[in-house]
Amino acid sequence: MPGYRKLGRDSAHRKAMLRNLVTDLLREGRITTTDTRAKEAGRMAEKMITLGKRGDLHARRQALAYIFDESVVKKLFEEIAPKYAERNGGYTRILKLGPRRGDGAEEVFLELVK
Repeated sequence: MPGYRKLGRDSAHRKAMLRNLVTDLLREGRITTTDTRAKEAGRMAEKMITLGKRGDLHARRQALAYIFDESVVKKLFEEIAPKYAERNGGYTRILKLGPRRGDGAEEVFLELVK
């Protein structure tokens, strides 16, 4: 599971938010979010890509249990994971954008490494 950041939410809301962020990241390849959310979502995205690299039925079912959209799981196992076959971790990158207008939270791009 993710680290020890609570992100100001109860556990069910936090888990759903991280699942949404990871699903969107794997679907789009790049998302904009706050720095602390990106750090947690990046950790889970790395775990999902590692499952995709394993490629067996059990790994696919574990990914389906976490990722909301079946088409994203299919994309993960058929397109995303084979790109990282020779890479041992470090599948995501955080690029800082600066403070968000309104509340000043640090915004970042969370993206998959090419």
